Amino acid sequence: MRLGLSLGYQTAWSTPADHLALAQEADRLGYSVVWSAEAYGSDSPSMLAWIAGQTERIDVGSAVMQIPARTPAATAMTAATIDALSGGRFRLGLGVSGPQVSEGWHGVRFAKPLARTREYVDIVKLAIGRKPVEYAGAHYTLPLPDGPGKALRLGFHPPREHIPIYLAAVGPKNLELAGEIADGWLAIFFAPDSAADQLSAIAAGRAKAGLDVKGFDIVPSVPVVIGDDPASCAELVRWYAALYIGGMGSREQNFYNQLATRMGYGDAAREVQDLYLAKRQRDAAAAVPMEFIDRTSLLGPKERVADKLREYAEAGVTTLSVTLFVADRDSGVETLRTVAEALDLAGVGE
Repeated sequence: MRLGLSLGYQTAWSTPADHLALAQEADRLGYSVVWSAEAYGSDSPSMLAWIAGQTERIDVGSAVMQIPARTPAATAMTAATIDALSGGRFRLGLGVSGPQVSEGWHGVRFAKPLARTREYVDIVKLAIGRKPVEYAGAHYTLPLPDGPGKALRLGFHPPREHIPIYLAAVGPKNLELAGEIADGWLAIFFAPDSAADQLSAIAAGRAKAGLDVKGFDIVPSVPVVIGDDPASCAELVRWYAALYIGGMGSREQNFYNQLATRMGYGDAAREVQDLYLAKRQRDAAAAVPMEFIDRTSLLGPKERVADKLREYAEAGVTTLSVTLFVADRDSGVETLRTVAEALDLAGVGE
């Protein structure tokens, strides 16, 4: 199992300089990849291009670039460009986002996300492979049939004809699609003791494509808090969990709430959502079960983290990307070092 670093996106309590320093430390420590996210604030490719130019070995990945934000061809151009700038170190993580962001921020209908994702990835692969981009789908038609457009190919030679593609997926059908058309899965709230169904869906998708799971990258983003008392560490993760379970999406369509329900926390998930949507965020955070946080996070002293890393590796995780819940840059650097030491202690590093 390898380590990665999930930076998220820029917030009121982070700076680009902080993220760069953490990425550079991860590079020095031998982490395999650093991921940057986007929602409706900072974008991921700008941050990744900047980081790529100031690191040496670590891969840079989008987790994610939003499908509704860009045409497939624009995404292929960006991916190929960052891959060239970084010397072949880019990983393209894609996701459909959610209906509120897709329709409210980008003005793109959210309907039929699986079919749109399939077509989108098809076109991205055509473009990065420098093949003429001709496509007749239900959602994308290139060139447009009633105008002067012509089938074009990418206008420069990137370092690779295939850039690894990852899908952010939560539901069973999306997981199967990831296995079928992608090179890896970007997971959230991944619990090693309940991952079998998710990995079975991935395997089913691989089988559809005539492939097995060998070489497919299982990449959960895992909150980490180092400290003596796991329960105290969990307090820093509560607000994050409550935001996703309670506030990411509408009452009718919240993929993370549905995931928590499938994991056995249906009653708690409903309570967290009710409280969050009633603007009682503090109460919503308090209602997130400690067990849920502990199953999906790395909490406590180094030795306990090492034990949990073994569980992730045994569950099939190939790249574990840590999300740092720390007060400042120095604490983040120290946490990266502690997790690297814990991986050595666990004896499951690649």
